[in-house]
Amino acid sequence: MLRIAFLFALCACASMSTWAQGVLIGRVTSQGKALPFASVYLQDGPLGAAADAEGMYRLNDVPVQTWTAVASMVGYLPLEQRVEVVTQGITVLDFELVTRPEAIEEVVISGTMKEVSKLASPVPVEVYSPAFFQANPTSSMYDALECVNGIRPQMNCAICNTGAIRIQGLEGPYTMVLIDGMPIVSGLGTVYGLNGIPSALIERMEVVKGAASTLYGSEAVGGLINVITKSASNAPSLSVDVFGTTWGEVTADLAASVKIDDKVQGLVGVNAFHFGQRVDDNDDQFTDMPLQDRVSLFNTWSVERKDDRALTLGGRYIFEDRFGGDMDWIEAEHRGGSERYGESIFTQRWEAFGTCQLPTTELLTMQFSANGHRQNSVYGDVSYIAAQRISFGQLTWDKSIGVMHDLLAGAALRHTVYEDNTPATAEGPSEVWLPGLFVQDQVSLNTQNTVLLGMRYDRNSVHGNIVTPRLNYKWNSRDQWTVVRVSAGSGYRVANIFTEDHAALTGARDVVVVSDLNPERSNNLNVNIVRKWIGRRNALVTLDGSAFYTHFSNKILPDYTTDPGQIIYDNLDGFAVSKGVSINVDLAHEDLTLRAGATGMEVFTDQDGTRKRQELTERFSGTWSLSYHIHRWDLTLDYTGSVYSPMDLPTQTTDEFLDPRPAQSPWFSIQNLQLTHGRGHKMEWYGGVKNLLNWTPWQNMPEGVRFLGNTADPFEVDPQEGELVFDPAYVYGPSQGIRGFLGIRVLLK
Repeated sequence: MLRIAFLFALCACASMSTWAQGVLIGRVTSQGKALPFASVYLQDGPLGAAADAEGMYRLNDVPVQTWTAVASMVGYLPLEQRVEVVTQGITVLDFELVTRPEAIEEVVISGTMKEVSKLASPVPVEVYSPAFFQANPTSSMYDALECVNGIRPQMNCAICNTGAIRIQGLEGPYTMVLIDGMPIVSGLGTVYGLNGIPSALIERMEVVKGAASTLYGSEAVGGLINVITKSASNAPSLSVDVFGTTWGEVTADLAASVKIDDKVQGLVGVNAFHFGQRVDDNDDQFTDMPLQDRVSLFNTWSVERKDDRALTLGGRYIFEDRFGGDMDWIEAEHRGGSERYGESIFTQRWEAFGTCQLPTTELLTMQFSANGHRQNSVYGDVSYIAAQRISFGQLTWDKSIGVMHDLLAGAALRHTVYEDNTPATAEGPSEVWLPGLFVQDQVSLNTQNTVLLGMRYDRNSVHGNIVTPRLNYKWNSRDQWTVVRVSAGSGYRVANIFTEDHAALTGARDVVVVSDLNPERSNNLNVNIVRKWIGRRNALVTLDGSAFYTHFSNKILPDYTTDPGQIIYDNLDGFAVSKGVSINVDLAHEDLTLRAGATGMEVFTDQDGTRKRQELTERFSGTWSLSYHIHRWDLTLDYTGSVYSPMDLPTQTTDEFLDPRPAQSPWFSIQNLQLTHGRGHKMEWYGGVKNLLNWTPWQNMPEGVRFLGNTADPFEVDPQEGELVFDPAYVYGPSQGIRGFLGIRVLLK
């Protein structure tokens, strides 16, 4: 009888235990707005759920006790709340999340030509703020890209230090540079697109890696860099930024916002750079760094119109005087002569651009840009006088159809006129008309799946019809902590070697063009995965990884090795490939921020079954930017750097006796340290050391061998056996050693 009573009591207890459960419900919001798919879970418990589209969540069968409930979502601070769950009842617990200041979702435009949140974009777009570049202040945005993963500013000439921007190993001409979405920079002036814009006027920089020819046409084969400037409404009333280095470099930025009346506002900026000290640390009687004087004027205006229709106008003017060469070179005596070798380049460039939304019921926007570029340069006794004018106009139609389709269609026209004193335009200026049509449809299948379809048709007046399609797919988890993007498409590029390859201009070698150069074509595939989570002590961690593959046909390559006295250009009889993987890690926790990245890639050509690595291309690169704020002294410490693996170098011959210079570069790293006092205040001081390791490329040279070849007689083009000709194209890294810097920023809002 006692056994029966005991079993009955045991069953009753079990039954009560089963029923001692409740339901926890509530809503997750931020600033009163629902947060769809936010995560809610019980700490130290097995239960969790995602909120629905209205921010509502529900946890069933919650054991009766006091719990710590946690709500979290990407871009918001997680919130913990204690709650007592009632037996056989419903407990209501709401969450109001606060946005993380460092994780406010950026708005991007470069991927789709529309302003969308970075998370919603089906095209992976990287965003860099001015604060990122201020961690390593430079005289131009071109130099600042050294700390961006997968991008390398490549110096093309050891004498005048002209350069190009490589994305994922592809040469500079494959990169398009935009200002406020306008393709005003190309050909002769690519590198100038990132020079001369005052940093205080830059809102952000957007980077798209991979072909973007469907929207932007030729020259966006490797990717694009879009510099977005601030509007007058959010720009400082006055900003001054001046810094100098122990080498004697001085950089000055001045920017101001101007208001004519309530409807017309503008921005005015001046950027200046001066370096006039001749330095020869490697004792070859040639300047290690070119002397430069550069002035840039920048101006934009915005007009407030009815129904918030856009109307903006802008312009820029750049003048630069650059010299590198013999330490005893004098402009009045030696420019263009054969007594002493010097590279002297005078550049004048103007740009104009604007946007106007038409007064129609449909969303029609007219955009235009124009630029003129004049270059008067000499390379020893060889002159290169060139002029280029580019006019561009584009009309876009933006239309949403239902809740699924977001259309963008457009018509564009580009006109390019180019003339120089080389055989390339001996019969008259080169003139190219390039009309084009494009359309894309962003299809939102549901809250987790988006497809982007695009097609572009161009009619090149020289090369005929060119079609470039694209396909993008994006999937995100319900809580938006994970995003997967897959991109595929094609691109094309029409080459002009005299505006793209500095080695063709130096006079050190004869230029030979074997045949008419056909447009290069490419097909690419990119897979991008982004994962965010909250780490220990509420640190926000973002992992961004990509795998990329680009296949080229008709690739145009310079041949330096067949004849030491020539550069031979021809379309590749075969194919070329750029493939690899890239990963970025971002960490933000209170006073510590870290952005680190690494890229591994293989770039090669295949001709008749013979594979050859692309010269001046590393297999591995890494970048980092570490920042820590010390409240006690109001100091911010920034440690930035980059590291590169060996790359094949353009030696004059594979015979080590004839050219004893290394055919491969060593591993090398450029590292910088900076201290800033009062960052974010009206006045801040900063200073530090650049190139902490004091690395320079000539440290890898054998004893007695000159880095630039025969600098004793740079005009000798027919050397004796065992001698090198003068060769400024043999360069792969910056030539400045360790140096200190000190600067001040003043900001009046």
